[in-house]
Amino acid sequence: MAEREKRTDGPDAAELMRRKRERIIIVITVVVILILSFLEYHLFRAETILPASSNVLIFGLININVILIILLIFLIVRNVVKLIFERRHGVIGSKLRTRLVAAFVGLSLIPTVALFIVSINFLSYSIDTWFSMKIGDALNQTIEVAQLYYRQTADHAKFNARQISDDITQNRLYQKDRDLYLKTLIEQRQKTFRSDILEVYLDNPKQKFLVKDEDKPDLDAPPLSPKTLEEIFLGKEVSTVNQVGDGDLVSGAAPIYSFSSPQEVIGAVVVSFYLTKALVDKISVISKTSEQYGQLNLLKNPLKFSYIITLFLVTLLIIFSATWFGLFLAKGITGPIQDLADATHKIAQGNLDHQIDVVADDEIGVLVDSFNQMTRDLKKSNQRLEQANIDLEQRRKYMETVLRNVSAGVISIDQKGVIATINRAAEKMLNIRTEKVLAKRYADLLDAEHLALVDQILRELRQNSEGFIEKQIELTIKGSALTFLMATTLISDDEGNDLGMVVVFEDLTQLQKAERAAAWREVARRMAHEIKNPLTPVQLCAQRLQKKFGDRLGEDSDVFRECTNTIISQVDVLKNLVNEFSHYARMPVTTPSLNDLNEVIADAVILYQDAHKEIAFDFQKGEDIPKMNLDPAQIKRVMINLLENAVAAVSKTDGRIEVRTAYESSRHRALVEVSDNGAGIPPAYKGKMFEPYFSTKRSGTGLGLAIVSSIIADHHGHLNVYDNHPHGTVVAFELPVPEV
Repeated sequence: MAEREKRTDGPDAAELMRRKRERIIIVITVVVILILSFLEYHLFRAETILPASSNVLIFGLININVILIILLIFLIVRNVVKLIFERRHGVIGSKLRTRLVAAFVGLSLIPTVALFIVSINFLSYSIDTWFSMKIGDALNQTIEVAQLYYRQTADHAKFNARQISDDITQNRLYQKDRDLYLKTLIEQRQKTFRSDILEVYLDNPKQKFLVKDEDKPDLDAPPLSPKTLEEIFLGKEVSTVNQVGDGDLVSGAAPIYSFSSPQEVIGAVVVSFYLTKALVDKISVISKTSEQYGQLNLLKNPLKFSYIITLFLVTLLIIFSATWFGLFLAKGITGPIQDLADATHKIAQGNLDHQIDVVADDEIGVLVDSFNQMTRDLKKSNQRLEQANIDLEQRRKYMETVLRNVSAGVISIDQKGVIATINRAAEKMLNIRTEKVLAKRYADLLDAEHLALVDQILRELRQNSEGFIEKQIELTIKGSALTFLMATTLISDDEGNDLGMVVVFEDLTQLQKAERAAAWREVARRMAHEIKNPLTPVQLCAQRLQKKFGDRLGEDSDVFRECTNTIISQVDVLKNLVNEFSHYARMPVTTPSLNDLNEVIADAVILYQDAHKEIAFDFQKGEDIPKMNLDPAQIKRVMINLLENAVAAVSKTDGRIEVRTAYESSRHRALVEVSDNGAGIPPAYKGKMFEPYFSTKRSGTGLGLAIVSSIIADHHGHLNVYDNHPHGTVVAFELPVPEV
């Protein structure tokens, strides 16, 4: 269920990530367009007087077109690069797709480019015609005529004001007693000049005379600004244009000079002509039209660029459409072929469940249906083959299991002398590791002595017509002498071809030891029975003879006493020997119980520590040794025998005996080692040490280690002997620990 939820959540997460990326790209694109439009507006603001909204709109459209062009170029280049990449990597169908795309692009590129060039020239000519010099000159001249009319009206007003100012100065009408004459002059001149307003300002005394056109009594003249008055009193003639009502009032002002002091300005004359609303509106329309034409003329090149970009965008769109259509058409043809190739590759990899989902009613559909049917048939055949292989594998595993668990060692060697198989019993008997010898030639692994034995066996095997030989051999492996019963068989197939040989061998060492031990026990039992009975009478007779005749023989009494003592002492030796035989022949039955191994070992070690002060004893107790099922008396007897031999082997001056116990939890085994620093044991003696009546000591019976071996065997343990470096001997035995 969790996996299903993961599979369900996967596409949703991917879709959300894709939508998030699309939103981010859209936002970034909008921000880039706005930033570019803002920068272009500020860069070209000095060259145009269009409103900011118009500039931003135009540059925004241009930027959108540029970004769309970049996007189309990217898509076209991406498709072309993809085609090149697929062609170089040998993708099936890439060559056909390349040809189709090249054909479609070639067929559409020539007319599209020709149309693009013609359209660009036509648009450039049309735009240049729209913004021709004649239209611009006509609008400019019209504006100049309007401006000239304003200037002429202002000059005419200043001229009339100058004449009136001269009349006032010459006739000294600025004097106070001539106000009536001044007013009459103003009224006459207003009618003569047909001015709409005529004003006279006198500075001393402060007086103002105003005459209006009788047809325009509501027309009011705006007061003169301080700057205008300042210029007039500096002796300058000034003209102004002020908006009054719906029209413009064009005024001309001239200074009035004093007759007595011609450089002194004592007043001013202002003559004003009113331009009606109709005339002002016409002049305003002409001015706005000329201004708009000028603004549009400034956008002529951006407009051309915008049209060129738009046409280029259309051209790229046509090329992209041709490329896409070529790819689409090629995909419809090469798609099923590529699916067939992919399906063939997957089937070659072993995926026989793969089916091609191509719905077509043409020859490609028939080919796909045939391929799917072939795949289904191949799957059925493969299933039958797999089932046969499974059966064979099960048989092989069964045979390997049987071979691995048989007690006899089995080794197979092919015709080239390479070890093919080796079972667990052979690995244990020969003390080898399978991974170190498997798939290697036996001639490279054996030493010269063993290789000579193998060559002898092979010669005998070839001389035998049955291809089978069985013989008993003795081998020394890791210092231990072992006896094997080996059966070698040549193997061949049904056609008689040599396949190698199989070697089957059984370890007879323990069996021989057991047979010898049983034989020696029987001998010991009979010897103890047959010899012990006459020993006591012989000893008693010797003692009676010594007691009765020892003092009667005179000079021969010493010889008699020496001989009888010899008989008595030798009878004691024979009794001890017979007792050892009796003990060996009648070993007590093992009675195991839960005991602490360290305590049992410690009792024996302490006994010998007290008896042999001159020898250094070191007892190393193993930690965490659980209690075990053992017979403490017999284990103590084992330790006494081992310690007795160790004491006899070491020097009395620098002798050292170490006893160590340990627990191997992985094997559930307790280990006891008794090591000395004596002279050691020759390798030839190590295999015979635990046989009855084998001893290297003059006074030994040869039964001590045989008894040790018997006790350890009764406890289901294992006894081993090896060298103690740098010198000496280690005798070790292992006892099983019950699993908790």
